Amino acid sequence: MKRAEALDILAAAKGEAVTVATMRAVADWHRTPAASERHLDAVGCMGAAAPLGLGLALAQPDRQVIVIDGDGSLLMQLGVLATISGAAPQNLYHVVLVNRVYETSGNQPIPGSERVDFPALALAAGYRGAESLADAAVLAERLPGLLAQPGPTLIAIETDAEEAGTPGSAVSRPADAAGLLRSQLVG
Repeated sequence: MKRAEALDILAAAKGEAVTVATMRAVADWHRTPAASERHLDAVGCMGAAAPLGLGLALAQPDRQVIVIDGDGSLLMQLGVLATISGAAPQNLYHVVLVNRVYETSGNQPIPGSERVDFPALALAAGYRGAESLADAAVLAERLPGLLAQPGPTLIAIETDAEEAGTPGSAVSRPADAAGLLRSQLVG
């Protein structure tokens, strides 16, 4: 499935959750109406979305937090799986868009691209749940139930690799994004 299609399904299920998106997912996420509230971009720092999401989940335990990560970004900070598991936030949902390439830098294959099993890694690290989905209809059917169970939960969504390039962002400076999110959470 295309990344935009997967993100449209996720946007429809977001509800009142806080979201954190990184790298190539940012532009497609900002295309959805769900990105306009309670959202933070993690641009220019591969591997930072899950740690940011963990901090938000711990600081806001009564809010659902959905991290929109990429497989290449997660591999840059794979230890975060154990850190999230150790903190065990029941409100954290880690969506990983799996296209098996470093799309931002030219579609080079990620290490072990055909062997890495992200749900198995998450479960081995201690996540409460993890699942891999490759079909849009199945994703739309299963996602609400996955987001209703206690986290941490990893949801790997198999997506097509797309044209390489630089990610876009509606909020390009981290200070702007953090201030915007703070006003939405507190205000």
